Amino acid sequence: MRSLGVAPGLAVVDLCCGDGYFTAPLARIVEGKVYGVDIDPVMLERTRAEVERAGATVLDLICADARDLPELLPGKVDYVLIANTFHGVPDKTAMARAVAAALNPSGQFAIVNWHPLPRERTVVLGKPRGPKTEMRMSPDDVRSIVEPVDFTLERVVELPPFHYASVFRVVEAQRDPSFLD
Repeated sequence: MRSLGVAPGLAVVDLCCGDGYFTAPLARIVEGKVYGVDIDPVMLERTRAEVERAGATVLDLICADARDLPELLPGKVDYVLIANTFHGVPDKTAMARAVAAALNPSGQFAIVNWHPLPRERTVVLGKPRGPKTEMRMSPDDVRSIVEPVDFTLERVVELPPFHYASVFRVVEAQRDPSFLD
């Protein structure tokens, strides 16, 4: 998480947090200033258990649609992470717009994805893992969706053996206020 720019003091959202795999480490780094958002209440209960098991705290766990992010938070945040789920989001552009609207000026948006390798080549503990091959996205695919929503790609971070993270920053000076309409 630190290699992606997560630092103490930031207000962070773990978007589509699932079972809390990233939520608990994020909470430790930012000293509890993290929101977990997921549409599935069962997954949020797993997140709650993982955060407790890790001895961490969070600001809130929110059961809602990620596209409603700006309305779900009490204020703007500094950083939004979505890990291993962007490929399955039905309207990726709408999600990127929601993230942009929820971020402070110059806020960051990190998307962790599986490299676009055939699924049978991403074996963990003897079994193929990750999304179907046809759902996997390259860093260029992600960039082509996210940058038009007033983000700029800062860097791509390799997360061996099978993942990468595209880290974007809001381009506040270029933001057209009507893009949220």
